[in-house]
Amino acid sequence: MSDKSEFILGVDIGGTHISVAIVNKLDWKIISENVVRNHVFSQENAKSIFLTWANTINSCVAACGSNVKHIGIAMPGPFDYENGVSMMTGQSKYDDLYNMNIKAPLSTLIGIPEQNIHFINDAAAFLQGEVFAQHLHTKQRVLGITLGTGLGSAVWNKGEKSFDADLWNTPYQGLIFEEFLVTRWFIRRFKELTNIEVTGLKQIITEHQDKPAFNIICDEYSTHLIDFLDFFSNKYHCTDFVIGGNIAKALPLLMASKKNEIEAFHIKTAILGEEAAIIGAAAQFS
Repeated sequence: MSDKSEFILGVDIGGTHISVAIVNKLDWKIISENVVRNHVFSQENAKSIFLTWANTINSCVAACGSNVKHIGIAMPGPFDYENGVSMMTGQSKYDDLYNMNIKAPLSTLIGIPEQNIHFINDAAAFLQGEVFAQHLHTKQRVLGITLGTGLGSAVWNKGEKSFDADLWNTPYQGLIFEEFLVTRWFIRRFKELTNIEVTGLKQIITEHQDKPAFNIICDEYSTHLIDFLDFFSNKYHCTDFVIGGNIAKALPLLMASKKNEIEAFHIKTAILGEEAAIIGAAAQFS
C-alpha cells in the first residue's frame, strides 16, 4: 500500500477489545485484509493497557506497509473527547486511566503526532457508520444504542454528524439506566437468582437457558430496555433506532415476551458490527 493521505487508521476500543483497520478516505471502506483485533484486560494497570493498544495499532500499520499519519479512535464514555482524557471510573473498565490524558503516551508509542489523534464517542461513531451502511440517510433522525460492557447512546440528524446522547447515567430505579442494561447486570442478577457465577450473557444462554431464572432475566431485561427506548424516544421525538453491541445479538431471544411493546419502535439491528465504529472514527477526518 502506498503512503497516501487518503488512508486513515480507524480504531474501535471497548471494555474488552480493540479493533484496528485502515480506512480508505476515497470510499470510506475498510481494507479488510488488514483488520487487527486484540483482547484488552481493561482492569489492568495503565501501562499494560497502553501497550496492548499500541501493539495492536502498530501491527495494523506494519501489515499495511504504509506510514499512516492520522488516527481516529472510538472510545466509550465518559471521556473528554476533545482533549483525550479518560473519565471512566467504577464501570469495571479502565479505572487506572481515570483523569489521564491518553493522547501523549499513545502518541509516543505509535509515532503519530498528538494533533493527529482524534477521539469520538463509540456510540456516535457506531451510529454514523450504520446510517451510512443501512442507507438511513433519507430519514430526518435516527437514534443509536450500543449494549455491551457499557450503555452507549447517540443521535444522528439529517445532514449532520452523529453526536453522543450521553444517557448512560440517566436516573432509573434508584440507580442509573446503565446498571440495568449492560453485561454486569446479567452477571449480578443471575448470581442473585441462582447463586451461580457466570462471565456474561453468552454463558447464560449457552449453559443455563433451561433454568427458570433465564425466563426471569429475559422478562426483567426486556422491561428495562423498553423503559430506556421510551425515555430516549420521548426525549428526541423519534422512534427509529439502530441497536448494536454484543448484547444486541441476543435481543430476539431476550425480547420474545415483549413483542407487542417493542413494535412501538422501528428497530434495526446493526449490520457492520465493529466496522461501523471504525469507519465512524476514521470519518472524523472527512
